[in-house]
Amino acid sequence: MNNDPSTLHNRLALFRAEAGLSRKELAEQVGVNPQTIGFLERGQYGPSLELGLKLARVFGVPVETLFSLEPFKPLAATLAAPHIMEGGR
Repeated sequence: MNNDPSTLHNRLALFRAEAGLSRKELAEQVGVNPQTIGFLERGQYGPSLELGLKLARVFGVPVETLFSLEPFKPLAATLAAPHIMEGGR
């Protein structure tokens, strides 16, 4: 198994922005330094299991929604997929 954090993809910045949280506010909620949130968002640091679960809890989503070993599909493609299957409606 590859433990290189560059192989861990995340949508943390997207969820943080959607929630209207600063890095500092999110860091306070999960008990880390705001720099840690920045490192996570840039893919320069892989979270511990505990931190990943805490972050998922903040946003009320499964950890797999925030983190993946495979690149996430672009959000626009994900949102457009049902419309394409319905014939563009």
